[in-house]
Amino acid sequence: MFIIAGPCLLESKEVIEEVASKLSELSIKYDFKLYLKASYKKANRTSLDSFTGIGDELALQYLSETAKMYNLESITDVHSVEEVTLAAKYVDVLQIPAFLARQTDLLIAAGNTDKIVNIKKGQFMAGKDMSKAAVKVASTGNKNIWLTERGTFFGYGDLVVDMRNLMIMKESGYPVVYDATHSVQQPSIGEVSGGKSEFTLGLAKAATAIGIDGLFIETHPDPKNAKSDAAVQIKLSEVESFITTVLKVNEVCK
Repeated sequence: MFIIAGPCLLESKEVIEEVASKLSELSIKYDFKLYLKASYKKANRTSLDSFTGIGDELALQYLSETAKMYNLESITDVHSVEEVTLAAKYVDVLQIPAFLARQTDLLIAAGNTDKIVNIKKGQFMAGKDMSKAAVKVASTGNKNIWLTERGTFFGYGDLVVDMRNLMIMKESGYPVVYDATHSVQQPSIGEVSGGKSEFTLGLAKAATAIGIDGLFIETHPDPKNAKSDAAVQIKLSEVESFITTVLKVNEVCK
């Protein structure tokens, strides 16, 4: 099982390097494939005055350089065809955000890069619909596709994880990832206070027991002061315990 991990947003060179150093150490110690994750910008913040990034090319440069420094591969979100062209120059995996999982032009543009394309399941989508999103990417000849579960809208202020979606998406034949961080968000509450992080580990263990191929988590040295997703990121000092617990479940189930 591979792990995608890193801070929600690349907010500084110091933070991404601190996180990458710790995660790289763990990937070597426990022998798992790690993809360093950070959004180079956040295009879907709820509030107009919310922090969105330090600058596109600067953030991508920091992400790329840090990943190479620790011999890791990198992943970031893209929100438009133009962003695909830019980000593909710097990262190994392009991630399609959940709200954009049905955007045909975006999916095809990502496929045309021949990079791995990680499609996050929209909160409004059924698991079976993700195979149709995958077909759009695969139409370019690129079969390097991951499908990620990140919860389903449960009314206006919460998400629920239907574990059946993981099993349904595996029928597509593509690797399936579980996003343990965003599956516990409360999308209508706001940027800082919305989350139920006490459920993160329990749901990650359940998803792992089902047989996922990859796990997505966000981690930060000081989550309370993170500039995005402060309520649901795992504290960097606690990430080793989280990862080892999940790896033990994976080992037993395999």
